[in-house]
Parts: sequence; C-alpha cells; structure tokens
Amino acid sequence: MSGIVVVGASAAGLTAVETLRREGYAGPLTLIGEELDPPYDRPPLSKQLLAGDWAAERLALRTADHLAGLHLDLRLGTVAAGLDRDARVVRLADGEPIGYDGLIIATGVRPRRLPGRGGHVLRTLRDALALRERLGPGRRLAIVGAGFLGAEAAAVARGLGCEVVLLEPAPVPLAHAVGERVGRVLSGVHRAHGVDLRTGVAVTEITDGGVLLAGGEPVEADEVLVSIGTLPNTEWLDGSGLTVADGLVCDEYSAAAPGVYGAGDVARWHNPLFGVSMRIEHRTNAAEQGVAAARNLLGAARPFAPVPYFWSDQYDLKIHAYGYLRGHDTVEIAEGDLAERRFLAAYRRDGRLVGALAVNLPPKAIRPWRQAILHGGR
Repeated sequence: MSGIVVVGASAAGLTAVETLRREGYAGPLTLIGEELDPPYDRPPLSKQLLAGDWAAERLALRTADHLAGLHLDLRLGTVAAGLDRDARVVRLADGEPIGYDGLIIATGVRPRRLPGRGGHVLRTLRDALALRERLGPGRRLAIVGAGFLGAEAAAVARGLGCEVVLLEPAPVPLAHAVGERVGRVLSGVHRAHGVDLRTGVAVTEITDGGVLLAGGEPVEADEVLVSIGTLPNTEWLDGSGLTVADGLVCDEYSAAAPGVYGAGDVARWHNPLFGVSMRIEHRTNAAEQGVAAARNLLGAARPFAPVPYFWSDQYDLKIHAYGYLRGHDTVEIAEGDLAERRFLAAYRRDGRLVGALAVNLPPKAIRPWRQAILHGGR
C-alpha cells in the first residue's frame, strides 16, 4: 500500500491531512510542501505581520507536537515536479518517486510579476519579512495593483509612515468584484489617508528607481510591491492528463480524476450552489475544501457547495463578505449609508442573491445574509 499523498503544505493541505486522520485513515500519509517553514497562516502577512504587530512565530497554524501527532512523512522544502497517473507516482524535483493510492493537490498559487529587476511580492512569510524591513517613516512605496492585497499593504505602509503611491489600471479599483459605488468608497478612504491613488494607469516594468508607466512616465519609489494577481501552480501537472484551465479543474466533489482531488487556491471546481465553476483564493475556502477533498477521497461523495467568505482590514475599515460577488448584475445598499462608510451591500445575478458585503458593521449583521445566499434568497 502506497498510502495517500498531499502536495501542498499550507491551509488546504494541512486540513486535508488532519481530516484524513480524524476520519480514521491510519495508513501512510505524506505531506509535501515547497516552503521550508511549517504550515502558517497567510492573511496576516499583509496585515499584522507587515505592520510589525505580530512576530512570525504567531502565524504558525499548528505546534510541532501537533504535527508530530499526525504521524506524517512531512517533506518541507520539497518540490513536486511531475505526476504519472498511470503509475500513481508523484515525482519530486530531485527525481525521487513517491507512490500513492490517493492524491490531494493543494499546491496553491504564486504572484504574477512584472519585467525588470527587483520589486517585492507578498505571498510567503519570507516575502512579508523582507518587505517589512524596508518600510518606515519617509520611505516611498509604489504598489502596483489596488486589489485587496495591495490595498491592505497600502494601509499598513501609511500606518508605518511611508509615502504610498497606489497604481491601478482599472478606472475604479475592485469594481469588478464589489461594484463601482462600493469601489469608489474604498478608494476614497485611501485618498483620505494620504495615498496617491492613480487609476487607469498601466505599469510596464520595474526600474532601479521605481516603476515605468505605459506612457513612459517614471514613478519614483524606494520600494515596489507588485500585487497584480496570481498564477495557479499547475505546471508540474503537465503531461499528467489532468485538465488545467486557470487552475486544476475539478467536479462538484473536488475530484480531478479517480483518486485525485484538488483543494485550495489551485482548485477550480464546479460549485453547485451557484451553478458555476470557480477558483477561490480565500483562507476559509482553503481549509473547508481541504476537509471536503479528504472526506471525498475516503468515499463520502458529498458535493462541495460552500458560501465563500472573506474579510479585509484597511485603516479603520472592517470588511466582511459572503458569497460569489463576481459576475453580479445589480448592487443594492440594503443597510446603512455609503457616505458614512458603514453599510451592507447586497449583490444579485439574474434576480438571485449571490453575495453580501458589510463595512464597519458587526459580524452579526451579515450572518443572516449568508443563510439567505445558501437557501437561494431573492
């Protein structure tokens, strides 16, 4: 018996191996992780860790004793380089073959980059620590991309006394996800805190002294953070016969093929609750899908149909959202007032409630909306 192999040692992979043990699987269990660090939490990288409020040790998801108690063949600092499904073998970068009876793929994503030398990204613990060392009063930080990650980093950098220029190609940051009106409110908060937010601009490359815009204009900066999205880590699956299309394509059970499941940021699966294929880069989804993939690998045969959830902290804004906001066609301010930056927005597609986002409201205000989304509310 070869046992079960989980490739990817972040939140999805960790919850997968924990679930396998909790559900009674006592056979050989291998967890392969590319990073040298044991599993840690990623959301604080752009918040508490970058701000210097938390030490790196606080991000650890589990203690060493807990990991030891799972009786894993834990391979940290190890890269999966290929998959032979016929032989049921994962091939490591050093050539070692790891056989499996069941496989869970949770290899996550990596940041997109720009041409040029230098620049920071913010995906790993070491990324965050390297950027944190370079921030402080009077430092000039250029952030390329005003999505949630870039916006959170901008808020932290302003709190540390940095001058921040935030560069975004869209006319309104995040409008594709949260809608134009909500996007303008969030943009206004950054401008009110002294961020030089420039929209409708494209960055072509990183230079020694900052970045270069598409029209040739230089933007000076001491440091550059590139936050322009991610790429799923699927190249190692080339030639495996698995379907890859902006992620590992899975069915409603998170299965990519018989005995092979996907979980977390790398997985694009059919969510039957919304009737669409989606790939979600949220911390809670990674953990939940790790559980679901492990149970289905053991034979549970339950569709994975969650209501996605995410949160964001920016200055004094506390943002919580449920659902799948992309692709909405109407946005209604159901509670509060945009001008006061305290409101709840409801998102619908074809008349059906598909999401809700709350700003500076207590968590209990949005929880009933999750239930409404779950039950197909109108």
